[in-house]
Amino acid sequence: MKKTSPTRLALTYTALAVITVLMLLPFVWVFFGSFKTQGEFFSDPGAWFPKSFQIKNYISLFADQGFGGYMVNSIVVSVIVVLANVLFSAMAGYALAKLRFRGKGVIFPLVIVSMIVPYVALFVPQFVIVVQMGLVNTLIAIALPLLVMPLCVFIMRQFAHGVPFELMEAARLDGAGEARIFFRVFLPLCGPGLATVGILSFLSSWNNFLWPLVVAQSQSVYTAPVGLAVASQASNTVNFGVLLAGSMVVLLPILILFLFLQKYFIQGVATAGLK
Repeated sequence: MKKTSPTRLALTYTALAVITVLMLLPFVWVFFGSFKTQGEFFSDPGAWFPKSFQIKNYISLFADQGFGGYMVNSIVVSVIVVLANVLFSAMAGYALAKLRFRGKGVIFPLVIVSMIVPYVALFVPQFVIVVQMGLVNTLIAIALPLLVMPLCVFIMRQFAHGVPFELMEAARLDGAGEARIFFRVFLPLCGPGLATVGILSFLSSWNNFLWPLVVAQSQSVYTAPVGLAVASQASNTVNFGVLLAGSMVVLLPILILFLFLQKYFIQGVATAGLK
């Protein structure tokens, strides 16, 4: 195997460091901006650091704007979406990769096609269905369109191909049913794939703005992105400090989740791409 020269390696790491810094700069500006007063944004909009660090934007966000309730709604919706995608996508991936049944050759291409269909093309039919089901202005309605994401099904199907077929044949010879094989043999071997599905479905749910904005008819059902838009304009003018403080609060769960699961996420994406 050919060794990489020290000069080339140093240039590679330097380029990666520069790219990383450039990507982090907006987040750094948002972090420091969340401690600024409204007047500082107008007097010196490009300033990086506040004149004095104040947490009144964060206090106002939760005490005056009720942002805690919006966060709880987002957490509930995201938990429902993540659990549903982890379970249903794993089931679909297992069936498409390991079982033989009529129509299997048609279902997977349909999954691929559904990944290509623009979201706006499904927006109106989904809303009509939710209205007919009487679920408007509920957290279930917000979570419903994301319960089974085609991308998650694709990832689990690709990951399932890497699970040895011999393990399942051995379990069948021992008298295990498909449900037991799925939960006791297949799922324990799919940690990276499930972590990838969990992160992607969480991001899709947590960052979703347009659908909750339309389905939620009252502030008691608003999720964090919608609530942030409402809170930042509570006084008919954009409160930039509150907006940036809310952005940091919304970003925190995503950052924590990725820090804990990044190893499995990278492994799952790499494994799915090789199948």
